[in-house]
Amino acid sequence: MADKLSIESEMRALDSKDRDFFDSLTDDEKKKFSTFLMIRYGSSVQGSVDMQTYYLQSTNLRLNKNFFAVNKKHDKLNWLAATTISPGMGNQNHTWIKGLSSKKPNSKATKFLADLYPQMKLSDIEILVSLNTIESLRGLAKEIGMTKEMIKSTLG
Repeated sequence: MADKLSIESEMRALDSKDRDFFDSLTDDEKKKFSTFLMIRYGSSVQGSVDMQTYYLQSTNLRLNKNFFAVNKKHDKLNWLAATTISPGMGNQNHTWIKGLSSKKPNSKATKFLADLYPQMKLSDIEILVSLNTIESLRGLAKEIGMTKEMIKSTLG
């Protein structure tokens, strides 16, 4: 028998709207059940853009919206809400959505962009830093009229 808590089994139960799946778990399995993993996998499918959009929007509407209010207190309720995500069109190939990198941003680059875009939130600036290389930021600095000396002192 396949492991009930394998992601494949969970997603098969989610796609088939198996409302009894959570009740079929043992007490130990219920303790190990991860609503977070279910949401991450459940929101992403391979296939048509329409199907991908449907799963993502359904997950956001039904699960992500109040995730921290309900989370571990009501795993069965989370499971029942998750079974409403599927449009009932058979099993889908669910994929993992990688989170943001935990790599620390370059502090000089962060300061440079924060000074350049004072209206932006720090989290948005950190995303910009992670998406750009130091060379591209030097190019930006040159484009806005900074001298080589200013660029070196600002960005290194």
